[in-house]
Amino acid sequence: MEEYDFLVIGSGSGLDVANAAANQGQSVAIVEKGRLGGTCLNRGCIPSKQLLYHADVLKTIERADEFHIDATVEDVDIAEIVREVTEDVHSSSDAIERGLASSDRHDLYKAEARFVDERTIELADGDHDGERLTADTVLVAAGTRPAVPPIDGLEAVDYLTSREALQLESPPDHLIIVGGGYIAAELGHFFGTFGSDVSIVGRRPHLLPDADAAVAAEFTERYADRFDVYTGYEATAVVESGDAITLEARPFPEPGGNAANDVETVSVTGDELLVAAGRVPNTDTLNVEAAGIETDAAGFVETDAYLRTTADGVWALGDVVGEYLLKHNANHEARTVARNLFGEDLEPVDYSAMPFAVFGSPAVAGVGLTEQELRESDREYATRTYRYEETARGSAMKAEGFVKPIIDLKGEILGCHIIGPGASDLIQEVVVAMTAGSGTVRDIRDSVHIHPALSEVVQRAVSGQFTRGDGHDH
Repeated sequence: MEEYDFLVIGSGSGLDVANAAANQGQSVAIVEKGRLGGTCLNRGCIPSKQLLYHADVLKTIERADEFHIDATVEDVDIAEIVREVTEDVHSSSDAIERGLASSDRHDLYKAEARFVDERTIELADGDHDGERLTADTVLVAAGTRPAVPPIDGLEAVDYLTSREALQLESPPDHLIIVGGGYIAAELGHFFGTFGSDVSIVGRRPHLLPDADAAVAAEFTERYADRFDVYTGYEATAVVESGDAITLEARPFPEPGGNAANDVETVSVTGDELLVAAGRVPNTDTLNVEAAGIETDAAGFVETDAYLRTTADGVWALGDVVGEYLLKHNANHEARTVARNLFGEDLEPVDYSAMPFAVFGSPAVAGVGLTEQELRESDREYATRTYRYEETARGSAMKAEGFVKPIIDLKGEILGCHIIGPGASDLIQEVVVAMTAGSGTVRDIRDSVHIHPALSEVVQRAVSGQFTRGDGHDH
């Protein structure tokens, strides 16, 4: 049995901690059964956002007539787009693997890991089948995979998850998407822009149900203008016959027992089915019980504020923890783990200003608390919205959308939510104010903003009159 100072399962953000351990002179083992770089690089945010940028370019051209520009698209080579993105991703992954293979500070095991005891794993598959590794410190960063809901007949259907969808070299004629979250929104935008008819079936009343309610409502309305959107429906059965796939869905009860829709069932037929109904942690493949690692009801690893698990000497980070299933969150957690392992004092991980973005059309981004969360907590707050169209740049762009800051009654930023062009960039100003400034709207309000730049929409959003959550002005 090989013994190490540090062992990490997974090669995404966990590699940052592995490198920190190696820089401390520790012996390091990395166990990864797939391509190096983790979900984000190989099956998630990197390929998806590269593909989505192509869709954004096409959407821009299609809007040219709004600006009195006559532009036409003669041809789109989807296959070449997908191949180029795939080659770029594989090149980055291969570079990581070459770097680790040539390092005298890391040992790379291309295999699947399974705990057999405290801080001890057994390898399966690959060249090290049956070999055991143990370490003083173990980091579980094994990620998640697409969830597959219990839909009658699904096992007999050749359906897609996000992984397969990112490899399609021709758009479906009619894509049916089960799920209403960010993966459904982004892939719906991509395939819809490149010619697919798209039907989206989601259980919640709005798409992007975790976003602020005002943003989710406008987003759903905008998507309903582009696609067939069935919100408040749960997919119950699917049948494939020849080239046709037919999905049936019934109203999904809202809390309190009331169905979200009056119609009994809906039936949608297409030629491809994409299941984008969330993610499940890979803990079920790791036999975490053997190591004394506790998980929650959904299978995510339980950690304390410092990202230590219930097993001595075992830490966890990233999607497998389930706090925020975002790459920048995993990177943030990796920095926390590295500080706590190799620094002088333990520091809790800070999630207070964790932003998210959805690269759909319209784009969405947010940080902090939503208005519905504040209402449920009976906390005092004030909010307002400011539309893109009311700025010079937004008007020139013929942009639709708004910025919605939420503050406490002393001006501290509790959250901010954006729908519209550049949302993922605009939200960063708010994140910086929340984390590096005073945390109040003064940081944004008093800063000089370039005129006429789109960032003025954020400054103006925090500079006007707010309305208290109980309806009073503030």
